[in-house]
Amino acid sequence: MSTPTHWTAVDGPLGELLLTADPDGTLTSLSVPGQKGGRSVRDDWRHDPGLFREAAGQLAAYFAGDLETFSLPTRTDGTPFRRRVWSAVDALPYGATTTYGEIAARIGAPRAAVRAVGGAIGANPLLIVRPCHRVIGADGSLTGYAGGLDRKVRLLTLEGVPLPAPAAR
Repeated sequence: MSTPTHWTAVDGPLGELLLTADPDGTLTSLSVPGQKGGRSVRDDWRHDPGLFREAAGQLAAYFAGDLETFSLPTRTDGTPFRRRVWSAVDALPYGATTTYGEIAARIGAPRAAVRAVGGAIGANPLLIVRPCHRVIGADGSLTGYAGGLDRKVRLLTLEGVPLPAPAAR
């Protein structure tokens, strides 16, 4: 028998956030509406808002500008490569950005692995908590974000990151 998935929805400035967790409260995903590859509530999931009080509180503090580092128990499943990429993303400091190539270098992957790094980042099941929004293109452009580029801009702006000027049309 599989472990039941618990869930709740939390309102936030990016829309209603869908959080899932193991029965012990270990966060397993955080999705935003319309997210590429995001989760949707299933009939066999258990709605349990109380299990997510700490996560909801930390998210509210982050969006208020009062929290820079999440300290929540998390568990995500992925290949060893994805787990290495996610670990590197987890280490990115608040208000800073890095590139896909720099992530590849940090995990000891060749430069040619940049696309695979992008794929691993795009598969991040813990948006916001695992700060994949802090990864940008080598030229400073705000490339890709499963939650949408508008949300990436909002998160980086919240963190005080200077954004590049929009491309001339």
